[in-house]
Amino acid sequence: MASSIIIFTAVVVVTITSTMMIMLFPLANAISSPSSSTDEAEALRSTGWWNSTSAHCHWDGVFCNNAGRVTGIALYGSGKELGELSKLDFSSFPSLVELSLSDCGLNGSIPHQIGTLTQLTYLSLGLNNLTGELPLSLANLTQLEVLSFYSNRLHGSILPEIGKMKNLTVLDLGNNNLTGVIPSSFGNLTNLTFLYLDGNKISGFIPPQIGKLKNLRFLYLSSNGLHGPIPPEIGKLKNLEVLYLFYNKLHGLIPPEIGNMKKLIFLNLRSNNLTGVIPSSFGNLTNLNSLTLRGNQISGFIPPEIGYLLNLSYLDLSENQISGFIPEEIVNLKKLGHLDMSNNLIRGKIPSQLGYLKEVEYFNLSHNNLSGTIPHSISNNYMWTSIDLSHNQLESQSTTPHEAFGHDKGLCGGINGLSHCKKRHQIVLIVVISLSATLLLSVTALGFLFHKQKIRKNQLSKTTKAKNGDLFSIWDYDGTIAYDDIIQATEDFDIKYCIGTGGYGSVYRAQLPSGKVVALKKLHSWEREDPTYLKSFENEVQMLSTIQHRNIVKLHGFCLHNRCMFLVYKYMEKGSLYCMLRDEVEVVELDWIKRVNVVKSIASALSYMHHDYVMPIIHRDISSNNILLDSKLEACVSDFGTARLLDPYSSNQTLLVGTYGYIAPELAYTMVVTEKCDVYSFGMVALETMMGMHPGELVTSLSSSSTQNTTLKDVLDSRLSSPKSTRVANNVALIVSLALKCLHSNPRFRPSMQEVSLKLVSTKSFPQPISAISLLQLKDEVI
Repeated sequence: MASSIIIFTAVVVVTITSTMMIMLFPLANAISSPSSSTDEAEALRSTGWWNSTSAHCHWDGVFCNNAGRVTGIALYGSGKELGELSKLDFSSFPSLVELSLSDCGLNGSIPHQIGTLTQLTYLSLGLNNLTGELPLSLANLTQLEVLSFYSNRLHGSILPEIGKMKNLTVLDLGNNNLTGVIPSSFGNLTNLTFLYLDGNKISGFIPPQIGKLKNLRFLYLSSNGLHGPIPPEIGKLKNLEVLYLFYNKLHGLIPPEIGNMKKLIFLNLRSNNLTGVIPSSFGNLTNLNSLTLRGNQISGFIPPEIGYLLNLSYLDLSENQISGFIPEEIVNLKKLGHLDMSNNLIRGKIPSQLGYLKEVEYFNLSHNNLSGTIPHSISNNYMWTSIDLSHNQLESQSTTPHEAFGHDKGLCGGINGLSHCKKRHQIVLIVVISLSATLLLSVTALGFLFHKQKIRKNQLSKTTKAKNGDLFSIWDYDGTIAYDDIIQATEDFDIKYCIGTGGYGSVYRAQLPSGKVVALKKLHSWEREDPTYLKSFENEVQMLSTIQHRNIVKLHGFCLHNRCMFLVYKYMEKGSLYCMLRDEVEVVELDWIKRVNVVKSIASALSYMHHDYVMPIIHRDISSNNILLDSKLEACVSDFGTARLLDPYSSNQTLLVGTYGYIAPELAYTMVVTEKCDVYSFGMVALETMMGMHPGELVTSLSSSSTQNTTLKDVLDSRLSSPKSTRVANNVALIVSLALKCLHSNPRFRPSMQEVSLKLVSTKSFPQPISAISLLQLKDEVI
């Protein structure tokens, strides 16, 4: 058999290039002379990456099958400086399925011998300092499902041969220095769900073959040099949720076929050279949450069909040549929080109904040709925190700061710079956090780049500490009316409205005069005198006013008063995950599918905090008590009183904080907080969600012989019947396996939350039923 393979190789070599010879001869040698387990151990030892005298299958980050062959090498985020990847003799590992060395201090080029790993399904080398071009031998890795080289210094063209990897579900080459074009062969990757090519120097057209990727959910092509039109074939991506084409040189019309992508949630075409009109077909995008067309040359009217986008919370049409009137249908967008139509040619009056959009926090119609009076519904809207109507021909009475109406004629108001109105309207403003919509967009659209670079330090302005030395003056609003509303809604914080306690303070339910129900976290009187609790209050405001994620609880605002201090949150109807799991009646509602989604949501939020924010945020108190559920049982991470920014330039030593039973063990002796502390806590919560109880006893017994025969079914919540479908059962097994890896006693060998979140959205099949899968299998399983 071996000789026949070598002969076959020799015949092929006659007709192929010398480059392919380099690819095929190592492969032939690997097959003709398979290495032994001893050879594998020696190959691992020779890298210098381990220093252990035990059997290699017990080394951290090394995974073996029952035959003792190495199937996985996973050292991601280990803190090691591995050096050159060529130290690893790839030909010694014919059974290798996973090679995960992200954030491991790798440098040098990717060796062409990597092509001998023909069984590989998961290859992740991101967040390193790799240079050189992509080796042609990658074409041999036809079994790959995940290929991730993000945030390196790779250059050269993208290999067309990648199009032969038909099992790929994730391809991430983002944030490198790659040039050339997007290969048309990518159209063959019909299983692809995530494609990240952003942050490179790619030029040329977007190939129309991209429309063949029917399973694609995320498409990131932003921050490149792409030109030409957006191909209409892109409208065939019926499962696409995110389309980011911003910061390119695309021109031509916006294809109306985009309106066929009905699952689209985020659409960003900012800063291109697009012309023509906004297609009326955009009215079909009823799941759209964010639409950004800023900085193009779009003209014509705003289509009234935009009023069908009932889930839209972010709309930016600024810096174009849009004319006509503001369509009244926009008033249907009840969830709109950011509206920017500035720097256009829009004329006519401002529809008065716009002032009744209760969720708006940023409203900018400046630099247009608007005329008439400013509707009282806008000028008297104390819930809006940023309004700019300047550089128009508007007239109105207003007590709103005059800078917002600069260069408009006939305005009056009760502040300096405006003439006094004959009939003055008194307004007192509620303190509402300005969840900067600009930051919201940049985090959503560009955050992926930031986390992949991991080099930009957040420059938090210390001047925002306030003009008068307190947190109140950061936003320069008065909280009196908020206080009066809350007093009325809670009958002066009557105990009957109290629904629980957080890390500090008590939590109340309040129905405001507008009908909106909110949750209030109120400091107790004695806590207001304690600097520790005041610091937690300030910390929570600062954290939640600058981060935005669907699985992080939304902070509407805060109130300062001489009698009390409180935070105003989105109300989560189902309470905490802790209480839900311990309610014998309601827990049945939390079925396996919902539990899987809860864990995915927590992972997504933590991945965002650790990797997508400009500077990592460590929560430090992840527990089931701090996971809140809404009416649809969707999860949000809450209680940021102990959260902190992770400063790469400091020791990050900390006092021991958190909830007993969820705290990472190393904090007891190192007192150094890292992302891996949150990873450990996540592992505990993920297991608790699957088991229906705190997993403390299970975790302590994992290394003992008593659990050798324990199966997955033995530990799952017995109040639910076993998962019926294979897909759900696989998801449950995957979560437990990942959770066990998150609980590794050595933080260096826990996966990052980015790795966890990525693996939770990829496919993983377990050949055995859950009644036959042991916990030890899951602990050692290569994911």
